[in-house]
Amino acid sequence: MLMGVKLKANPTKKQKIILSQWMGCARLIWNAKCEDNHYLSRFSMRYLSIGTYPPIDQKFSQYKTELTPWLAECPSQILRNAASNWYTTYRNYQKGLCGKPTRKKKSDTGSVHLTRELFSFKKCEDGVIRLFIGTKTNNIGYLSITNHCTYEEPNSLRVTRRNGTYWVSFCYEDKLDEKSLHTQAQHLEELRSLPLEELEKITIGVDRGVKRPVQAGNTVFDFSEEQKKKKLSKEKYIKRCQKRLFLKKKGSKRLRKSKRKIAKAHEKIGNIRKDFCHKTSRAIIEQKEVKVIVLEDLSTKQMTKKPKAKKDPVTKKWLKNKSTSKAKLNRSILDKGWHQLENYLKYKAHRANKALYKVSAHHTSQECADCGHTHPDNRKKQELFHCICCGQSDHADHNAAKVIKKRAIKLIMDSGTELSSKGVLLDKGRGAAHKTRRAKASHARSKEASKKKELVTQVA
Repeated sequence: MLMGVKLKANPTKKQKIILSQWMGCARLIWNAKCEDNHYLSRFSMRYLSIGTYPPIDQKFSQYKTELTPWLAECPSQILRNAASNWYTTYRNYQKGLCGKPTRKKKSDTGSVHLTRELFSFKKCEDGVIRLFIGTKTNNIGYLSITNHCTYEEPNSLRVTRRNGTYWVSFCYEDKLDEKSLHTQAQHLEELRSLPLEELEKITIGVDRGVKRPVQAGNTVFDFSEEQKKKKLSKEKYIKRCQKRLFLKKKGSKRLRKSKRKIAKAHEKIGNIRKDFCHKTSRAIIEQKEVKVIVLEDLSTKQMTKKPKAKKDPVTKKWLKNKSTSKAKLNRSILDKGWHQLENYLKYKAHRANKALYKVSAHHTSQECADCGHTHPDNRKKQELFHCICCGQSDHADHNAAKVIKKRAIKLIMDSGTELSSKGVLLDKGRGAAHKTRRAKASHARSKEASKKKELVTQVA
């Protein structure tokens, strides 16, 4: 099975200079291909017959001229890789898989794609595995990397630079056979044959919230006190740096230094969030009795949208739309890393041969897990859930996790349940047919009413 690894690199000053030169050369080839395609496509649209398009190829030798002598100092394989990457991206754009390739700006971030002939992993005399980058005649020597795990030698890798730090990332095939793992549809067929009692034992509902980031069954996962303190200190540091940033001159070195400080602080907050999501997903997957994990089908992008501006139609003055409170809520939602946790659970559950499904998030916070009564008054407070029908009281997130589990088991047991491409359990049985019938009936009634009106006018 294909796995990805990201290792931290510690290049020397000379290696940093050479790597930045190689990144610049690769960026020049990419931008040149973009500009050529833009010019030729405009030319063909204006002056050539309809149906003629500019040629799309992987050539790059035409850019080695007297105006670009530094390209000769860069290994030709790097230039070839930049041209081939542009070619594959443009082909994917034509298939509708991605956007059109655009120019890359010169910035603090950059990357260079290295194929098999440009690197080699060698085990030195002291037992440490080191990475040799370059050809025999044009190389940077051994690049110091931090090996935090075991891996196989890849066919290609990418050296990236971000906020002054360097990383080596690549994919490799591990010993796990993907054919032995079940798909989500195969899991669903097997789970339908199980009795209800066994399904309740092996299924866990995961609710993602703001106060409690993750409520997995009866256990709560939250950031540690040390992580919370570090995040708070970094957020305060970012505010101080942003105030000083306003006083700096454009294009100055101090402006660049302060920008890098802010970027590094943001990166550290992101690393804390990644660490929490990795540890939480690993703890959920490693539960032996759990074989089915159920999440809510949340759209974080829609939930964190800015509120629209409102205007009074009479006075034509702007009304209050509670944008400050919504901004705080959006910040707290994005801070928990809901989507990141979902992605980590997906690939870890697949590797562990466990099922991961999603159910509709409609009224999960207002529905009672015991009697099923749904009403907004069931949750008058953020944390407390109190059912006005049966009197059951519980923490709101714990009750929501029970509701998610209950919905998933009901859908799994139903023979009319279908699985969408996003892994959402959908009820395509009686309930869905009943809704469509109601919609058609109302539409038919309106037609009949219009016919009656026509008859009345004809009689008159």
